[in-house]
Amino acid sequence: MGILDKHKFLETNATALLVGSLLVVSIGGIVEIAPLFWIENTIEDVEGVRPYSPLELTGRDIYVREGCYVCHSQMIRPMRDEVERYGHYSLAAESQYDHPFQWGSKRTGPDLARVGGRYSDEWHVDHLTDPQSVVPESVMPKYGYLATRMIEPTYITDLMNTHRFVGVPYDDEMIEAARQDFLAQADPDSDYDGLLERYPGAQVRNFDGAPGISEMDAIIAYMQMLGTLVDFSTFEPDPAR
Repeated sequence: MGILDKHKFLETNATALLVGSLLVVSIGGIVEIAPLFWIENTIEDVEGVRPYSPLELTGRDIYVREGCYVCHSQMIRPMRDEVERYGHYSLAAESQYDHPFQWGSKRTGPDLARVGGRYSDEWHVDHLTDPQSVVPESVMPKYGYLATRMIEPTYITDLMNTHRFVGVPYDDEMIEAARQDFLAQADPDSDYDGLLERYPGAQVRNFDGAPGISEMDAIIAYMQMLGTLVDFSTFEPDPAR
């Protein structure tokens, strides 16, 4: 029986084809998965990457709640056209504290992995309130109501404890100061030195320019830090990986 005859046997025998497919998939799965049990960490530690601050974490939950991930990925692939448009390709470490992560390839709008600092807070307010006023061809719906939804850090401690339970390294000090840090990040007149010690690089200001802390403040605080934690001018990939 030649090779072609054996191949014909698989094509005409459903049971043999099923068994052969399962065998091939099983071998491939073992080769890819088994080595992961013998390495300590699959994610390279990168200087600058830290857990989200309480306000950023709240903003991220709002971002996910509103379905922003449906039209915007946060994954720049290592291809020339993507790197030239969006910036340095995404690192796994940048999403190690995301539950769930926002990677993907669906882009009705641009990738947002490096959107932090690219636009002003005022631009984000205008864009979320009336997307077509700044990008006429946009099909994005309006999210102006975020500015009218005022928020308090009522459940922020519970939220951070939940993230700590799944591996985010929030320590006891971070948990105890959660409410204080939440309020301080949106108030440039507050005592926010402790916040900056716990969350280096956190941006402190009134993000939506209006009194009080709104969901608009939180989501802009989150978006303005995306892609800003790693200094790619000094970053060098680990050659061992």
